[in-house]
Amino acid sequence: MNLFFILSFILTVLMLPSLIKYLHKLKFGQAIREEGPQSHAAKKGTPTMGGISFILAITISLIIAAIVDKTNAVYYFLFIYTTLSFSLIGYIDDMLIVVKKKNDGLKPRHKLFMQIGFSIIFYILLKLIYVDVDYIDLPLTDVNINLSIVYLLFVVFWQTGFSNAVNLTDGLDGLATSVTIITSLTFALIAYKENNTAVLTFCLIIAGSLVGFLLFNKKPAKIFMGDTGSLALGGMLAAISIILHKEIAFLFIGLVYILETASVMIQVAYFKKTGKRIFKMSPLHHHFELSGYGEVKTVWIFVVIASVSCSIGYLIGVL
Repeated sequence: MNLFFILSFILTVLMLPSLIKYLHKLKFGQAIREEGPQSHAAKKGTPTMGGISFILAITISLIIAAIVDKTNAVYYFLFIYTTLSFSLIGYIDDMLIVVKKKNDGLKPRHKLFMQIGFSIIFYILLKLIYVDVDYIDLPLTDVNINLSIVYLLFVVFWQTGFSNAVNLTDGLDGLATSVTIITSLTFALIAYKENNTAVLTFCLIIAGSLVGFLLFNKKPAKIFMGDTGSLALGGMLAAISIILHKEIAFLFIGLVYILETASVMIQVAYFKKTGKRIFKMSPLHHHFELSGYGEVKTVWIFVVIASVSCSIGYLIGVL
């Protein structure tokens, strides 16, 4: 097992007890949506912003990786930028929520503006490292589509979209954490197959830190990752798919995130048109939860879906 996986796991586990205690002291508890499932009322007051733990663990691990593996140092610092930039958006969002004690934070347009800005900077940094990045590989062929400057728009859409998608997935104890462990390990396997040491290390660092976080985030969760963690995870996963040029494979590897986002879009559009709802509640995990599966079983269903879709995505990514 990669030592950086172990390092990030240990760092996260060591930080969390003190962080949980500190957040309790500050009364930085989760605000629960009034329109959410009634069973979630008991979660009110559970510390949020737990993503700080694995964001710090990931950052420290990447700095050490850059020192140890100087050849790939520039890539590790690109990963650090991606991690911290999208985490900053979530941190500001979480801070506004815990201060106002309401389940709203940054205005959507302000959040979107920051996501677009950080995505553009990511693209510029990527161009400085890789001369030729403006294309998408077509799986199962030797063909790639050169998008030229249009690829910048794709990067913005991709990072912003998946950042928000992982955020929507983070609605049940351990859900986003479990699914993202599977997702990051799948990308680790692809990176290993591609002999991309930097991305492999990054993926294992993410997975290790999240395994540590899951020990405290599984039901009943002692802490939630908050937007500080979920927005960053989405931005990181999108960045990995872009660097590996496995964007199409990511449509399968990240299928759970896509289903969660699609359920919200479909629900809103259908309700505006008919005044009725397709799902009992969106995102999709709440529909399963309210359909009698409960929280734990719903998480396991999504873990199985992620495992199957990631397996398909892996095959698409390496063939």
